[in-house]
Amino acid sequence: MPQETQAPDAVLAAYRKSIDNIDAALIHILAERFRITQAVGEYKAKATLPPADPDREARQIARLRKLSEEANLDPEFSEKFLRFIIDEVIRHHEKARGG
Repeated sequence: MPQETQAPDAVLAAYRKSIDNIDAALIHILAERFRITQAVGEYKAKATLPPADPDREARQIARLRKLSEEANLDPEFSEKFLRFIIDEVIRHHEKARGG
């Protein structure tokens, strides 16, 4: 017996298209963020500044946790996401100075 093909779900397809658009925007935003942080890393290396700034990181995490709460987004998730990005930026900064 041939298997029936189900008609595409238009509502689900619309949701998925929105998710795909958001994912693409996130990638472009992250690429731009890393482009800028790469320039910061190069500047820090030339100015012999440390690759990490724990005080700024703490302020950024606190600021983004507050924004997350206001946006009804889990602040724990937001902090983990930001920490992941910060750690990657620091890794790039250390690499830029040959460390």
